[in-house]
Amino acid sequence: ALTEALGYVRDGDTLVVHSMDRLARSLEDLRRTVRELTARGVRVHFVKENLTFTGDDSPMSTLLLSMLGAVAEFERSMIKERQREGIELAKAKGVYKGRKPALTEEQTTALLERLASGEHPADLAREFGVSRATVYNVRARAAGEGDGA
Repeated sequence: ALTEALGYVRDGDTLVVHSMDRLARSLEDLRRTVRELTARGVRVHFVKENLTFTGDDSPMSTLLLSMLGAVAEFERSMIKERQREGIELAKAKGVYKGRKPALTEEQTTALLERLASGEHPADLAREFGVSRATVYNVRARAAGEGDGA
C-alpha cells in the first residue's frame, strides 16, 4: 500500500503519516523517501512527531528528521532483539514450538510423490491450499534430508 500511495501523490499533495517508523524501516530509507517526495512537491507530515517537510526545510528540521529517524530505527532494532531473545528462552523451556506446519506428514508425502511423478507445483499448491513457495520449500527440505544435510 505504501508503494501505491507513493506513486499516487502529486505536486501540491500532503502525505500524512502516523509516525516516521511507519514510512521507512531505516534512517537512510526515511531520509531518501522524504527527500524524493519533497522534490516532487509533496509535503510530508508526521502526526506523532508533529513535523512537516516541504523541501524548503531549515537545518533544524533536517536535524530533527535525522535524530528522530535514528531513534525510531534504534527502537525497532531493540524490539527485534528482545523478541529473538524471548523466542530463544521459550524454545529452551519447550514452550515455543514455532508455526504449525501447513501440511500434515501424510500430505507432505503425497505432495512429494506427485512432484516426483511430474505434476506441476502451481497445480499442487492450489489443490493443497498452500503457496507455491510452500511446495518448493517442502521439495527442498526433502532433497536436503536425502543428501544427509
